[in-house]
Amino acid sequence: MGGHDAELGAAVRRAQLGDEAAFARVYRLVQPGLLGYVRGLVGDDAEDVASDAWLEIARDLGRFRGDGNGFRGWVAAIARHRALDHLRRQRRRPRTSTLEQDVLELPDGQDTAVAALESLSTEQALALIRGLPRDQAEAVLLRVVVGLDGPAAARVLGKQPGAVRTAAYRGLRRLAGRLEEGGATGRAR
Repeated sequence: MGGHDAELGAAVRRAQLGDEAAFARVYRLVQPGLLGYVRGLVGDDAEDVASDAWLEIARDLGRFRGDGNGFRGWVAAIARHRALDHLRRQRRRPRTSTLEQDVLELPDGQDTAVAALESLSTEQALALIRGLPRDQAEAVLLRVVVGLDGPAAARVLGKQPGAVRTAAYRGLRRLAGRLEEGGATGRAR
């Protein structure tokens, strides 16, 4: 992940100077994770919401300050706002999640869930993640799909890092349980 972030940071800086090829590179590096995140929030409308997010990203690119990892977080925050706007328009009031204050580090158990998720198709994995409570789904999407670290994910969600770690841990634990029930892992560990 780190190598990609150095490449991403350099491409962002070139794109800010008007280099269109660099902007295309930024898009290619960021779009898969961004689309996965948005799909986890809004389902089939993900392409439209991601397009709206990219219009805003392109418009405000000159204002961004930071490195590749920071850029991923900034982009995720923009996409999240677009997704929540979309959900509000759809149902007028999205479910708000309760802030969890307990602090838990992600234990080794999450590796099993992450490995199991990676063995599924993207569609299967996102469908499973969408079945989680919203706070857990968002935490898992930001940590696993977008690849943000705890503090960056917490900034996107406007929560304490401990709350995001807890939600990601609970979400991954729940996913691991579902995958074991369904035998979706397909291989013994």
